[in-house]
Amino acid sequence: MKIRHYLKFVFILITAILFTSCKKTVHIDNTLTELPPIFPDYKNVTIPPDLAPLHFELLDNSKYDDACAIFKAGNIEITVSEEGKQFKISKTKWNKLQKQSKTISVIIAVKKANKWIAYAPFHFFISKDAIDGYIAYRLIEPGYERWSEMGIYQRCLRNYDEKAIITNKATGHNCMNCHSFCKQSPDRMLFHMRKDFGGTYIINGNDIEKLNTKTNKTISPLVYPSWHPSGNYVAFSVNTTKQMFHTTNRNRVEVFDCASDVVVYDVNKHEIVTSPLLSSKTSFETFPTFSADGNTLYFCTADSMNIPADYDKVKYSICSISFNQKTRQFGNRIDTIFNAKTKNKSASFPRVSPDGRFLMFTLSNYGNFSIWHREANLCMIDLRTGKDINIDALNSNEAESYHSWSSNSRWVIFSSRRIDGLYTRPFIAHINNNGKVSKPFLLPQDDINYYNLLQKSYNIPEFVKGSVKINSYLIMKEARYGNLISVKAL
Repeated sequence: MKIRHYLKFVFILITAILFTSCKKTVHIDNTLTELPPIFPDYKNVTIPPDLAPLHFELLDNSKYDDACAIFKAGNIEITVSEEGKQFKISKTKWNKLQKQSKTISVIIAVKKANKWIAYAPFHFFISKDAIDGYIAYRLIEPGYERWSEMGIYQRCLRNYDEKAIITNKATGHNCMNCHSFCKQSPDRMLFHMRKDFGGTYIINGNDIEKLNTKTNKTISPLVYPSWHPSGNYVAFSVNTTKQMFHTTNRNRVEVFDCASDVVVYDVNKHEIVTSPLLSSKTSFETFPTFSADGNTLYFCTADSMNIPADYDKVKYSICSISFNQKTRQFGNRIDTIFNAKTKNKSASFPRVSPDGRFLMFTLSNYGNFSIWHREANLCMIDLRTGKDINIDALNSNEAESYHSWSSNSRWVIFSSRRIDGLYTRPFIAHINNNGKVSKPFLLPQDDINYYNLLQKSYNIPEFVKGSVKINSYLIMKEARYGNLISVKAL
């Protein structure tokens, strides 16, 4: 009993010390006019409610004796000391601030020569628009041709928990890619495995299908996917893809298609259908995506060229064709949504917002694999009016590439190389119902050194409504021992 009382006393004492240390009183002696240099740059960002706390560091190279961050919301003020060169606020205190006000003000102050000097305040703006609880992404070494470990992971946005959906450690270190979710559902997804245990894996709850999608009527197995909102179809591209490397060009790598078509896979009948308008030998068709109602299929298309000689002359436009969900028939007319010839640019990764209002895509100088193009930026069209919407606030001097929408169309997540020009990192931004975008923010981590230490790129960030429950053991079991279903092309 004495030991129990002693441990209780020690616990109370430690708690009291910690509580007292958080109650630091700072009297500001001088206030600067400039905002503080911090990493990640969370100054004046709009964030969703119930997001994990935003931790950051002060990039002040001058010598100072102490530093703190003062968080204010309503009548609550919380002072957080700098620990380990970063400011970390607890989830409990973070929640208290969010409950007090939709605006959290932050003042960073440094102590020099016994005087506290404060930077100008910045703010976190809490949106009324919720965000999906999870994101999914692939982590891969940016090794161009060689890589060792990769996997598809999920991350809870309300905290920092990350969990593998599937990794290649148990599948012969093969390649796995192109994960995609039906209407952001954690229960309906697909991805590809290449080489060992190769196939397309479609997951419906705990049911897994392993598909052989190479047919004698298509130029390759299925590649880039887009689910039909009904879940009954998935649009894919089929591609003959090559890559080459530059020694002097600012873009290190070129990935290009020698041939490509667009097809639609019938999930229930295991059949592939297409149209001559989507599988032309005089055009490269790729990156399909369905409209929100499923009645239209958007895709990228370019005039076929002599590849690789004319790789930098290939310019992709965004076009659309109607699709009948009942008959699986395509329309007899192609409509142009974005004309590359009039812009002297090239479009890739078209994605329609779930409310059907906006189409976001990546724009680069040529080609369709914009991930390695430093000039690549995000662009957006209002599908109701056909007009361009300015979303320059999302872009940087480095490549912005793959992007996806939240289920309520109010948030977008995209990959960007803006931090160091080498690794793609996930950024999130708010978009209101008129298409106005807010300053993007880097996915928060518990430790701000995470991104400096992580030597993998985030690939294909996708919003997911909840946690993916499928057991990775079941996937690996299906990969090793499951029946391979052959897909038929009509």
